[in-house]
Amino acid sequence: MLYPLKVKLIHEDALLPYQANEGDAGFDVYAIENKMIPAGESALIRTGLQVELPEGTEAQIRPRSGLALRHAVTVLNSPGTIDEGYRGEVKIILINHGKNEFIVEKHMRIAQMVVAPVLRVKLEQTDILSDSARGEGGFGSSGK
Repeated sequence: MLYPLKVKLIHEDALLPYQANEGDAGFDVYAIENKMIPAGESALIRTGLQVELPEGTEAQIRPRSGLALRHAVTVLNSPGTIDEGYRGEVKIILINHGKNEFIVEKHMRIAQMVVAPVLRVKLEQTDILSDSARGEGGFGSSGK
């Protein structure tokens, strides 16, 4: 079943997100501006998009593997979350982990957007939690 993902272009340079292959999880998202990101720094990049997500979903903004591999550029708060009720412009925080400055160019694919279901839960405060095999074992507790 296909769910409607409404996309509004709010800038003359904005491009619709693009899904390269049927069955791909994400839609490529494009920059609408040129911006230099110095080595070791981050920048907020505009997309010129607003979205209306299907009920019960979120959009996750994830890195593009090619940018990460070739330039050490990734999404800083990965994955970034766009909540169902947000209607502002989608903006993406990129960070340059590389040794050289990175130039974002207008119409460059800078991230991917994956729409995912959100489980609705009711918070219940308690003094007792059930036992589990893992228990309180945390970082490195699996020994692997």
